Amino acid sequence: MKTPSRVTLSDVAAAAGVSLATASRALNGSERTVTPELVTQVRAAADRLGYVVDARAQEMARGLSAGVGLVLGDIADPYFAGIASGVIAAAAERGLVVTMSAISASGRSEREIVGLLRSQRPRAIVLANSRPREGLDDDGVAADLAAYRSAGGGTAIVADVEGRPSGTVAVDNAASARALAVALAGIGYSSFAVLGGAPDLDTPHRRATGFLAGLADAGVAPPEGGVRYGEFTRDGGYAAMAELLDAGARPECVFAVTDMMAVGAMAAIRSRGLRPGADIGVAGFDDITMLQDVSPSLSTVRLPLHLLGRVALETALTEADAPGGSVAAEVILRDSTPPR
Repeated sequence: MKTPSRVTLSDVAAAAGVSLATASRALNGSERTVTPELVTQVRAAADRLGYVVDARAQEMARGLSAGVGLVLGDIADPYFAGIASGVIAAAAERGLVVTMSAISASGRSEREIVGLLRSQRPRAIVLANSRPREGLDDDGVAADLAAYRSAGGGTAIVADVEGRPSGTVAVDNAASARALAVALAGIGYSSFAVLGGAPDLDTPHRRATGFLAGLADAGVAPPEGGVRYGEFTRDGGYAAMAELLDAGARPECVFAVTDMMAVGAMAAIRSRGLRPGADIGVAGFDDITMLQDVSPSLSTVRLPLHLLGRVALETALTEADAPGGSVAAEVILRDSTPPR
């Protein structure tokens, strides 16, 4: 019998009863073109023979490294950190290593970062950034990713993009926020304020407009003065809520387009001698992990961020013309919005 060092891929293919090409695809991580049954069959044959995959030879043959490039808006934001955890977990299961870059801290544009990643030839590039309302193509990032995907690399974009292009993992922010507004109106709230984050970013814009549409569905008047904008952060939520209260407004409930802004809004309410939940209801969006320590417990839209990251990597590793993935959100009502 041959020693493991002399066992070849041809030996494995013969033992598994498959072609050399099928054995290669089954062992090089390209499961998208081989059935799970054949993958199991080939790997079992490789184990019996003691065949060891040469990772460097694989990379040279594919022209791709065993890496994943992950581009985030801000790693300090629990929303992006949750997505990153899912990408990292899914990559580890596939023997891939993730390199992260946060646009907020890099000093580079998204396109510059994507260009650097492309030069490193990772197996996949995943973008999870706060996109501008104008869309994906303004700075050429979408075209760069399409070219990389056509050349054999994997790509995915976490975004709420109409039309669902290949490689997009969609989150229906507008519909989810709309459902939250209807639910809050359904338990007795009839006057609202909306803290909308940055008006030029797609995600907060969709969440704010979706919430307003939900109020209209429920026959509730829109907030006086419209949406109040601020930074997409805890401090942004605090400042916007403080400004609202100092102007004499006293809505029954305030909706912030992220949980972080909602946490800031709760702090501002307390700073003015009022009680979140009891005096003014508060709701957010995302259901980030840190909400476990927030009191009263925050009503929100639960977005499975870890799962979102996993789906993003799985989408990036699918065929180039495959449709994008999606994740479902869920309205969660807690103590911060007791029935009125």
